[in-house]
Amino acid sequence: MTAFRGSWCLLALLLSGCGGGSGGSEPTQVSASVNAGMDQEVTEKTDVTLNATGSPAGGAFNWQVVSGATVSEFPITDQQASFVAPDVKANVDLLIQVDYVAPDGSLASDQVMVSVKSNNQLPLVNITQTAPETLPATYQDTITLSGEGSSDPDENGQIVAYQWQQLSGPNTIQPSSLNNATLSFIHPLLDTAQTSVWKLTVTDDEGGQASNQFPVGLLANTPVVVANAGSDQQVQAFDTVTLDGSKSDTVSGQKQCSWRQIPATTTVSLSAANDCVTSFIAPDKNVLSKAEFELTVTDSQNRTATDNVVVDIEKKPLGKLNDSGQLACYDNNTAIACNSDSFSGQDALRGRDYFATQVAKEGRGNAGFDFTKLNQFADELPDDATDFACIRDNVSGLIWEVKEASAGTLPNTSTRNAQNSYTWALSVDGTFAEGSVQSTANTSCPQDNHCGIQALIDEVNNPATGEQSYCGGNNWRLPTYMELLGLLDFSYANSAVIDQSLFPNLPASALLGHRYYWTTQSSLDGTGIALRRAYVIDMDTGNDFAVEKSSKAFVRLVRNP
Repeated sequence: MTAFRGSWCLLALLLSGCGGGSGGSEPTQVSASVNAGMDQEVTEKTDVTLNATGSPAGGAFNWQVVSGATVSEFPITDQQASFVAPDVKANVDLLIQVDYVAPDGSLASDQVMVSVKSNNQLPLVNITQTAPETLPATYQDTITLSGEGSSDPDENGQIVAYQWQQLSGPNTIQPSSLNNATLSFIHPLLDTAQTSVWKLTVTDDEGGQASNQFPVGLLANTPVVVANAGSDQQVQAFDTVTLDGSKSDTVSGQKQCSWRQIPATTTVSLSAANDCVTSFIAPDKNVLSKAEFELTVTDSQNRTATDNVVVDIEKKPLGKLNDSGQLACYDNNTAIACNSDSFSGQDALRGRDYFATQVAKEGRGNAGFDFTKLNQFADELPDDATDFACIRDNVSGLIWEVKEASAGTLPNTSTRNAQNSYTWALSVDGTFAEGSVQSTANTSCPQDNHCGIQALIDEVNNPATGEQSYCGGNNWRLPTYMELLGLLDFSYANSAVIDQSLFPNLPASALLGHRYYWTTQSSLDGTGIALRRAYVIDMDTGNDFAVEKSSKAFVRLVRNP
């Protein structure tokens, strides 16, 4: 910029006879002019002084910043403008204008450029060790270094970035993020003491960088191989159990793992005995209630260490209800593999039957069913016994009547003959339930009072009838809907849906045209004056129906032990 930006700027120059018209001698009149001075180059936060010269003298000055940055001292109304160069993050040109009003009211203006150079002060790097509280740190301690004490000496400056770098020390250290104000890592396993040196570089908001270093002393450890088999576990039967030795440690970080069960009286099958992480299926609690495993860890120098883990096995809470017996899966037309994604979530993949091959049964039965044969005194019989009076369901705990074989001609049949059928009639303390129908005695049954269900129950429970404490009790009753449903085994889809090797002597279907069995459940369907219908379950199909209580159906008694 020139020494005089305005060259005594003239807003108005009136020359008499301008243009050379006459050689007259009229006086020349010059209006106001002002000069802002020379352009300057200064450093941020230093003092700056600008001097203006106005003509004719005696007028008023006004300084203002036109562009570049905000300067708090402006506007200034003195001939001399003094101010402090602003604190800037990058070089800034201040365009400053001075306006001059002469005594006669005429106006003149001029501008000056003040170039302000940024003078960034580099940040100050401060590193401290904040963890562990007790020094020196030892194996597996969390070591934390902090650069939060670093600062920017600039008045309005700040630290905007941190960068950590390990300069020396063990290469097995795995630090947390290297871009935060703090850095953490676990004291590694060492066979000799070492020093880990860390460098921290910080960057301020003007791009200035500074670095510092911090040494961390690391101690040797005994032992130099650490086996970690994980915490003891409590699982349920049939769960997949994971044994995790991956937290085992060696000086080099390289390790080999080997698992073995101790003692191996009842062995489980490990998926990968020579991997640090392996698994097995927990057996039924009745087979194995506790399993202990030893993990051996070997380093690259063939040094070893061992650790044990104990797995307690609890009973699987499969509940007191039987499953359906269904072990096959189907599409819309035929049997398919049960792992089909197109027909997933089938019955065979759920419930007690799914675990059938792993359950230790007390007796016998298809799929998840578990039954024990009993004699007339409720004594347990071998599974292969051919002469038995009752069946105990080891899942529900209920004891079921086994019907006597069809013999004789109705009504001249035995008390629990398979051919006997009854109308729905149940009483409590001599009062019959709503809708009960007592059909004629000695018709479809041998009972002398009536052929309703209660007549059979009373006779079986009456010690004077010769059925004294049948199968250990006198509390026989009609089963509920859910209890009777629990006997259905749908794996026998081509015959009666019940295991006839355990529940033999089913009546002939031709006798009543069906093989319906009564339940205690009355039906609200068809209500009127009385609840006149009750549910039966069809032993041929497994379907349920609400039928008139005056209808004839078969009965299988049950009792709670």
